[in-house]
Amino acid sequence: MAIKLQTLDDTAMVLSKEVAALPKHIAEIEKKLDSHQKRLDLDRAALAANQRDRKKAEGDIQMQEQKVSKLKSQMLDAKTNEQYRAFQHEIEFCENEIKRFEEQILELMGRSEALDSAVKVAEKALAEEKKEVDGEKARARDLTAKDQAKLAALQADRAGVAKLISRSLLSEYERIRKGRANVAVAEVINGRCSKCNMSVRLQFLQELRAGNAIMKCESCARILYINEPEDFSDIAPAQA
Repeated sequence: MAIKLQTLDDTAMVLSKEVAALPKHIAEIEKKLDSHQKRLDLDRAALAANQRDRKKAEGDIQMQEQKVSKLKSQMLDAKTNEQYRAFQHEIEFCENEIKRFEEQILELMGRSEALDSAVKVAEKALAEEKKEVDGEKARARDLTAKDQAKLAALQADRAGVAKLISRSLLSEYERIRKGRANVAVAEVINGRCSKCNMSVRLQFLQELRAGNAIMKCESCARILYINEPEDFSDIAPAQA
């Protein structure tokens, strides 16, 4: 019965680890999705800033053009050559400003194309990733529900098995399990404890095979059992 109890505990431990790991897995993929969303938000912000800068540059060009038109009109009323040349200088300055803003707009347009393309690609990739994450979350919820149902059934089975074990053995089983990484029972395979890998003495092995008493590993103190008959002649040289 102790072997059955250990088997149930081993299965429950695997299921419990799986249930505990699923939220971490979901948190990781959501974190990755969030980082991609932030990257997309930054690209969108950069594209919006680019458009604002272009709009401002276009407004600056319009303002300089209006200024040139006004200066040309005023230049007709110039009384002296000095006034005329002053108007020409101001007009030239405004026209140079217009050229500068036009070059700025061309540069912004070049950047805008790259940003717009990056945003479209990121939006499509993010939409696909969201679908995958939603599907993964749904699968995780389904698996968690199944694992929890299995755990409940295992706990019920364990309670039934525990009732069939003497109080002293159950208490000893629980004590060993807590101190030995949740493993209180180990099988002897090829003359060795399967958990600590220490050799079992031949006489100890014969007593274990007889099954007249609960026997523990002399190294790790786990309760030992043996399934298949072993050829003592194979073990004897190793024991010697």
